[in-house]
Amino acid sequence: MQRAARIALVFAAFISFVMAAVPHPPHIPGQPSDKIMHMLAFATLGGLAAYGFRSRSIGLLFLGLSGFGALIELVQAIPILDRDSDIADLAVDMAAAFAALAVVRWRVARRGRQS
Repeated sequence: MQRAARIALVFAAFISFVMAAVPHPPHIPGQPSDKIMHMLAFATLGGLAAYGFRSRSIGLLFLGLSGFGALIELVQAIPILDRDSDIADLAVDMAAAFAALAVVRWRVARRGRQS
């Protein structure tokens, strides 16, 4: 299952990056706000990372995901892409990633104690 989570993480990161970098992303039903999209993406990435890389520390995974969020914001600052770079988006990315990392690790640890 860890291998599946790792594969899903790579796929989700690729999709997240592409959606953040294309000049005109596809329409999403219900048109959720930019912050909601960032939250959903990084909660997903954080959960997959926590489960797929259980031997890595939460701190290391958090730094990696934060760096990925920063990379997205730097790419969105490229004028030709006509996207908006926003430090608040990075803050949302980091908060969602940390929450997902913590919840998944807590659940995995709790499940281990019950065995």
